[in-house]
Amino acid sequence: MTIVTTTIAVANQKGGVAKTTTVVSLGAALAELGQRVLLVDIDPQGSLTFSLGIDPEDLEVTVAEVLLGTRQADDAIVITDDGMHLLPANITLTQAEESLVGRTGREQRLRVALDKVADDYDWILIDCPPTLGVLTVGALSAAQRVLIPLQAETLSHRGVGQLLDTIHDVRQFINPKLEIMGVLPTMYDGRTTHARNVLQAIEETYDLPVVLPPIPKTIRFAEAPAIGRSVLSTAKNHKGADAYRAVAASMLAADKKPSRKKK
Repeated sequence: MTIVTTTIAVANQKGGVAKTTTVVSLGAALAELGQRVLLVDIDPQGSLTFSLGIDPEDLEVTVAEVLLGTRQADDAIVITDDGMHLLPANITLTQAEESLVGRTGREQRLRVALDKVADDYDWILIDCPPTLGVLTVGALSAAQRVLIPLQAETLSHRGVGQLLDTIHDVRQFINPKLEIMGVLPTMYDGRTTHARNVLQAIEETYDLPVVLPPIPKTIRFAEAPAIGRSVLSTAKNHKGADAYRAVAASMLAADKKPSRKKK
């Protein structure tokens, strides 16, 4: 059976909703299941790169050079301690983004670059910046699905409509096969009626599926990047790690991909 690569853009133009944590943790959970995983950092802040123990300032080749066409993705990909591969980023991506605005095929460049390495991976997870500019549109153009992490608080979902408008435009003009995987509740406190009401409001207002289980609010997620590892490594048996494992398992089942986890 041929295993098709699944590419997921993790996007939300609002910052602080655990996009990077979600990419790292889902990637680590899929790797635990024996999946071949590539994580892609397209945020000029390089938060994903830093969170995986790699100093963005020490990198000679990043996703910026790949998008500009001066290097191939293979030239930039590094292997992380958690077993995932990473296409890293640093501040040079800011200049690359400015340059791309006037370049031909700017929305397709990430897709073209990833197509050349896709056969090496079961999953490609893209960490988008907290904007709806060229880089995020490029990620949506390269992806088959988009996952929207959302903090379970009232103000956090006010920008979802704008993101959905961007997704609609990408579907209409660039990537008609793009699907919305759903909203992933993060920093969730199920003890509060407010958090539960926010999830219900998201379903009713935007008609979006909610990806379960919700990711609990915990300091463990803030501690992990300082060590350069995922929460699945730093707090292996924590409820937060287990929640991401459950989401990853459901993703695997939905795609009917075999787990290659060692017995």
